[in-house]
Amino acid sequence: MTSDVIYLTQEGYAKIREELAYLKNVKRPDVSDKLQKAIAEGDLRENANYHDAKEQQGFLEGRIMDLEDSLRRAQLIQDEGPTGKVRIGSTVTIVEVGDDAEEVYRIVGVHEASPVDGLISNESPIGRALLGAKKGQVVTAVTPRGETKFKVLKIE
Repeated sequence: MTSDVIYLTQEGYAKIREELAYLKNVKRPDVSDKLQKAIAEGDLRENANYHDAKEQQGFLEGRIMDLEDSLRRAQLIQDEGPTGKVRIGSTVTIVEVGDDAEEVYRIVGVHEASPVDGLISNESPIGRALLGAKKGQVVTAVTPRGETKFKVLKIE
């Protein structure tokens, strides 16, 4: 665990809280019940149910710790109105230089990134290149395909 800030939208923060509540209030008691039943079966050395339940418990507790840490370090993305520059929380319409297909992305924190849903991380190559850019500006992103230039068409 680190002390870096985790940028989240209000929706992303709510999703993490929901998952955490589910894991603590539903999954944890379920795994605990499985563990107790497996212990009641006797010899733990060769008890597959016991080993499975212990493994589930380990993953579950690790996920709970990660989510709690994320909420502690969370900084909500605030809509502070138009600035004329791309920032975390901005919705940006771009076009790859030499291509006519427009792409629309919202810049979010790494925990919410989902490129297929139009959400890209501020830490991704394209997100990093776009931060601070102004409308009409051409930025260069170093992607797995190499250097790619994008023109910023619109910032919301």
